[in-house]
Amino acid sequence: MTREEGIQHLKSHMLVKLPSPTKKFTGQTIIVTGSNVGMGMEAARHFVRLDAAKVILAVRSLAKGEAAAKSIAASTKREGIAEVWELDLASYQSIEAFAKRAQALPRLDIIVANAGVLMYKFELAEDNETHITVNVVSHLLLTLLLLPKLRETAVATEKPSVITFTGSFTHKMTEFVERKNENIFAELNNKDTARMKERYYVSKMVQLLTVREFANELAKSTKGGKIITNVVNPGFVATDIMRHSTWAFQLWYRPLRWIMARSAEEGGRTLVHGAEGAEETHGQYLDDCKIGATSAFVISPEGDETQKRLWRELRAKLEAVHSGVLQNI
Repeated sequence: MTREEGIQHLKSHMLVKLPSPTKKFTGQTIIVTGSNVGMGMEAARHFVRLDAAKVILAVRSLAKGEAAAKSIAASTKREGIAEVWELDLASYQSIEAFAKRAQALPRLDIIVANAGVLMYKFELAEDNETHITVNVVSHLLLTLLLLPKLRETAVATEKPSVITFTGSFTHKMTEFVERKNENIFAELNNKDTARMKERYYVSKMVQLLTVREFANELAKSTKGGKIITNVVNPGFVATDIMRHSTWAFQLWYRPLRWIMARSAEEGGRTLVHGAEGAEETHGQYLDDCKIGATSAFVISPEGDETQKRLWRELRAKLEAVHSGVLQNI
């Protein structure tokens, strides 16, 4: 992160007041992954408050999901709107089962791909290091499997369906050296060279680049039913994502979080803004509830080349998981 980016980040968190969402989601069905706690749960709470017909809390822990649904119902006075569905993004089988269930919905208007992990030990989930599976591959697999339902809804309602991904300003905090290898995903699976202190940042860079290229592919598609997709930077939000960090890190992190961090509810506002799906947000990186600036690398010629390489590699990976899934674009 450059000095100028650091100053802007500080101003954003100390001076900017994020708007509370007011746009109605009347009649809409919305999936929010990672919504049993934190800003995912708060975004779901906003959707219920704003008249959504069904908000699916896609969570790994059903017990925690049910607790979140009760909290949302109690605060909004709207019973039965928030539903809890099991989804483990570390398991392709779980994603396939969730998508099959969701295909039976009468409509699907929005996916908020919010769930994520931050770890410090190298572990595999399916065919990737866990950050790459959960933060990148699984959400793209889920959205591709559900694209037909999203398109069907867009045609029926005559307005775009939306896929919004929770990204991060931390994509600006890595040099992403893995891009220099012949196969980027293979290098990210190399335990011997994995830089785990920086892996979350790298995963958010890979996510941003692949979603940007996914947006390009959607824009070229001739299929009916318009889809808008974007990446939201919620900023520095007080959540439990840093729970795996060392006690020494926590000594530094906790005071900083107390001084600077946004609340989970404020973070949720940014996710709702992305889900509103303004046409100008397609393929964009959103920051402070408006179109923001990515790192210089992302928009550089090398960044564009890396973006296309990653998409080619990801296509092959997704096709291996579910043959024909790319045809949904």
